[in-house]
Amino acid sequence: MAAGRTLVIAALLVVALLVQLSVAPVLFPTAVVPDVVLLVVAAVGLRDGAVAGAWTGFAGGLLIDLAPPSDDLMGQWALALCVVGLLAGTVDRGSRSTRWLDLVVSGAAAFVGVSIFALSSIVLGLAGADLAVASSVVGLAVAYDAVLGLLVLPLVRAALDRVEPTPVRGW
Repeated sequence: MAAGRTLVIAALLVVALLVQLSVAPVLFPTAVVPDVVLLVVAAVGLRDGAVAGAWTGFAGGLLIDLAPPSDDLMGQWALALCVVGLLAGTVDRGSRSTRWLDLVVSGAAAFVGVSIFALSSIVLGLAGADLAVASSVVGLAVAYDAVLGLLVLPLVRAALDRVEPTPVRGW
């Protein structure tokens, strides 16, 4: 990664974390809020590939794990977002980005990320983690993130394109 792009990704992750922890709980009165960091990770993976997505997911996950109201085990979000970035990076990048692609990738990323986090909580026996709660949380997270992804993914792509234009892929 180029130094400028790395700084932009780091800034995007920090801003996304601040929005996720301070703005989203006010706008969404439910116990589940959109995972803005997850959406940034998916956007980086979708734009720059699996390796960049996985590294961004690991960094973003550690940020969430270290954030003050965190009561989960260290590394759960890092694992979940690393997988999200990796999988988002495997989506065919030769095709043009569309609203439908953003919607599907955002929803799928939310499903994978929140499911990995919820299942790891259940397997590790954390308090309050059970399958009934996890299924409702996953459903709400997918709905929120799919819709919010229509805004976040193009903004992340635009921010990264200002620093380093997207390379031409395909034939």
